[in-house]
Amino acid sequence: MKRIAFLLTSIAAALAVTACGQKEPEAQAVAAPATAQCGKVKVANMTWQSAEVLANVDQIILTHGYGCDVELVPGDTMPTLTSMMEKGQPDVAPEAWINAVRQPLDGAVKEGRLHYAAMSLPDGGVEGWWIPKYLADANPDIKTIEDALKRPELFPSAENKGKGAVHNCPSGWNCQLTTENAFKAWGGQAQGFVLVDTGSAAGLDGSIAKAYERQQGWLGYYWAPTSILGKYEMVKLDAGVPHDKEAWETCNSKQECANPAKSDWARADVYTVVTDNFKNNAGDAMLYLDKRGWSNQTVNGLLAWMNDKQANGNDAAKHFLRTQPEIWKAWVSEDVAAKVQASL
Repeated sequence: MKRIAFLLTSIAAALAVTACGQKEPEAQAVAAPATAQCGKVKVANMTWQSAEVLANVDQIILTHGYGCDVELVPGDTMPTLTSMMEKGQPDVAPEAWINAVRQPLDGAVKEGRLHYAAMSLPDGGVEGWWIPKYLADANPDIKTIEDALKRPELFPSAENKGKGAVHNCPSGWNCQLTTENAFKAWGGQAQGFVLVDTGSAAGLDGSIAKAYERQQGWLGYYWAPTSILGKYEMVKLDAGVPHDKEAWETCNSKQECANPAKSDWARADVYTVVTDNFKNNAGDAMLYLDKRGWSNQTVNGLLAWMNDKQANGNDAAKHFLRTQPEIWKAWVSEDVAAKVQASL
């Protein structure tokens, strides 16, 4: 469910504006907070959980730490970035997965209409085939996809006795095609495996949960950051080969792909994107967005907490700020950190 939060102009910002209207000695002007420049800021609240939490973290820090008047607005990758390129709104896209729109976005950045701030996910978005950590620990020789496919007995199929199972992505998702083609490229069938249709996101997650509860083998497609990887510790297998962009675009991601190539999944670059207006007028708030970013492990754990508690993005943001100050205080000055801490 989309949650849209609206915040009133902070008292700090109002006082700062009033102060700016008075004639003060030079020393007083220098001492005035840079947050007076921040003003009204529209922050895109994307439709997936990790982006929702980050938008709410930004809302709290920008409001209480920098005196911004923040409004969260609904967003999604293509419509939000297109609107920012064409209309200059919203001001901030906290978690922009830019691979699908890199060419026009790079053009807008080159022209100065938009700017990249920090990588919101320095690890990047990652995809591939995973196995449970307990199985990886018990079988340290299994490092790659090829290694796993040599051991079908470790990943038994419930429906096909004597066969190993590779769990596929949900029906209708693009990763269903890429997993099917990876299965063909690595010769899964010839090595004694079957490809399991999990049917839905719930089915895929449920298969991991079931394997963990029974401490059984599991092999299949997944991605990060996600709540399921925060709840169940998994190890991503090395593809053993780099990403083949040409093969991926011409065959590996297509339904009709007779001869897919062995290829790693592309690492998704995930940045915070801001408008030129925000960069030039947000004052020290821009310094925060130039530093702010967290690991997939941190996000995985936060999303797992969010799901367990049935919490919304604002709840999760406050939980993060209260319980992991060692992470977020590195993004801001001591003065800003104190203001944010006092608001919690």
